[in-house]
Amino acid sequence: MDSRHAASGAAESSAPAVAHRASGPLPTPRSRRRYWIVVTVLSLLAVGFGFGILAWDNPMPFGSDGFWRVAGLRTTTVVVMATVALCQAVATVSFQTVANNRIVTPSIMGFEALYVAVQTAAIFFLGAAGLMALTGLPQFILQVILMVALSVALYGWLLSGRYANIQVMLLIGIVIGGGLGSISTFMQRLLTPSEFDILTARLFGSMANAEVSYLPVAIPLCLFATGMLVLSAKRLNVVSLGKDITQNLGLDHRREVMRTLFFVSILMAVSTALVGPMTFLGFLVATLAYQFADSYDHRYIFPVSALLGFVVLAGAYFIMKHVFYAQGVVSIIIEVIGGSVFLYVILRKGRL
Repeated sequence: MDSRHAASGAAESSAPAVAHRASGPLPTPRSRRRYWIVVTVLSLLAVGFGFGILAWDNPMPFGSDGFWRVAGLRTTTVVVMATVALCQAVATVSFQTVANNRIVTPSIMGFEALYVAVQTAAIFFLGAAGLMALTGLPQFILQVILMVALSVALYGWLLSGRYANIQVMLLIGIVIGGGLGSISTFMQRLLTPSEFDILTARLFGSMANAEVSYLPVAIPLCLFATGMLVLSAKRLNVVSLGKDITQNLGLDHRREVMRTLFFVSILMAVSTALVGPMTFLGFLVATLAYQFADSYDHRYIFPVSALLGFVVLAGAYFIMKHVFYAQGVVSIIIEVIGGSVFLYVILRKGRL
């Protein structure tokens, strides 16, 4: 009995030390130097791509009033990309933490499948004018509310009760997403070719889907949810250690998971309703952020992932617009690169 008590006491005394290491600063001067080099390089790339979008191929002379007017019109695109990058990066890192799995993304909860189903149903029942009916601030708010309500109902139900299990929640999310996808595919096959072309343009993740009128709602929601998750960074560090250690350290694991998933649902709903599906963006950004930051502390992961998200989005937009002349459509490059990284991670014999 004494030995069991001693072992239990040793485990409890070591748990805070483990949590402190997980939430402490970067361990060595070399790690800190590498981290700030990465942040500096990413910041310079972000500024460079952002300025390139504003200035490249600007028909007016640099520095003139006309130049700045044209740049001002392009500022909306940069703001949208920054909002989407922040939403996707913070949401995916937080979701992977509470799911305790580095190969899942919040898209598994059915956000994008619901977006596709809503867009397809609109044009199926109302014709091409149905998509116009979904354009506007009230419609944007409605889509965000629907996505958040679906996710809250899903994990509120599946994470409550005696046998709550986050893996079951993920499985149900996959099934719901697959069901919505099948319904959408069925309706798409019954559309006319012209209606299908119009719908296809909306189902690509594109900066052209965003309207200026959405930003006064999208930006505050993004900043609010991101701020709450950043303030919870130390608690997320503890949650990442597992349910047992989290509870031993005095945190309510289920409450922290529910709280995190609520803010994740807000971020993903805003991003998807704003520009459309971005399936692999979050996964790509989160995977690279862990590699570049060389830390598991969310206080260091969040900034790197957000900067990476903007660099990837801005770079993809710049290439698609000025190389392939496909303005706005960025999901094509992101899906190719993100899908390749996903397969590479999966094929690394489980080394995540």
